[in-house]
Amino acid sequence: MRFQRLAATAAIATLALSVAACGKDGTPSPGTDEAVGTGDKCASSGVKFTPATDVKITGSPAYDKIKTAGKVVVGVKADQPNLGYKDASGTRCGFDIEIAQLIASRLGVDPAKIEYKEIPSANRETAIKGGEIDYYVGTYSITDKRKNDVSFAGPYFVAGQDLLVRKDDTSITGKESLKGKKVCSATGSTPLQRVRDEKLTEDANISEFKTYSECVSQLLDKKVDAVTTDDAILKGFAAQAPAKLKVVGKPFSTEKYGIGLSKDDKAVRDFVNDLLEAARGDGTWQKIYDGTLGISKSPATQPALERY
Repeated sequence: MRFQRLAATAAIATLALSVAACGKDGTPSPGTDEAVGTGDKCASSGVKFTPATDVKITGSPAYDKIKTAGKVVVGVKADQPNLGYKDASGTRCGFDIEIAQLIASRLGVDPAKIEYKEIPSANRETAIKGGEIDYYVGTYSITDKRKNDVSFAGPYFVAGQDLLVRKDDTSITGKESLKGKKVCSATGSTPLQRVRDEKLTEDANISEFKTYSECVSQLLDKKVDAVTTDDAILKGFAAQAPAKLKVVGKPFSTEKYGIGLSKDDKAVRDFVNDLLEAARGDGTWQKIYDGTLGISKSPATQPALERY
């Protein structure tokens, strides 16, 4: 990930990243002490994703396309530490990336053959509906509105909306203290919509960018007072700049992350739900979490699936 302007500052350039779970453009790289927390590098959680050889999914246009192509095209984020991240060498890592690799392997595709596409939050439904990607894994909150356009497998993780502020800022203690404050979030995101719907601050004080890293740059430059999105994302940013940033720590929503899929392909949705259930039973989900988001020391367990 690059904080864009943030990365240009000397202070941030020397920060050690607390990242995990990675492979270069989809292939997990060996997890080593040398690779973890020593600059802009990714490291694997250690889970091996061996392609399945006995895959049978009937009546699924999405699977038929994948099987014919011999690869999967996955929509992801690239600027979310420990979730969906791309380092300076082009290596991708994080919880969402490894979940994407898990799904690919169960579909019979080597993770090395994943084609990643970085899709902004506002364009996710369009990318799925248009067949630009086979599935999307990127802090994608399941909502009834989105179900009108796409379907979801999961949830595979539950987060909560929170606030990232400057370390020395004591004026923002929760969502109730945002009036008069400049708040930033990603265009098309659920958190941004919540700020508007609940009128947490005045419309003129709301800024939006394609990526959260742009918002973080604005925060460090003192052009905004807070960045809001899911706490899992914010903890990753705070871990990169612990002397400058902090998470308020008062979540005010429940965000259920799902795998974004084609709306009418029930066969592949059931298949992904089944493999997520299996990953909970055999401990794979927990191993992936512990080696990625879990390095923040925040405990978590896989939520119950909501099949529909």
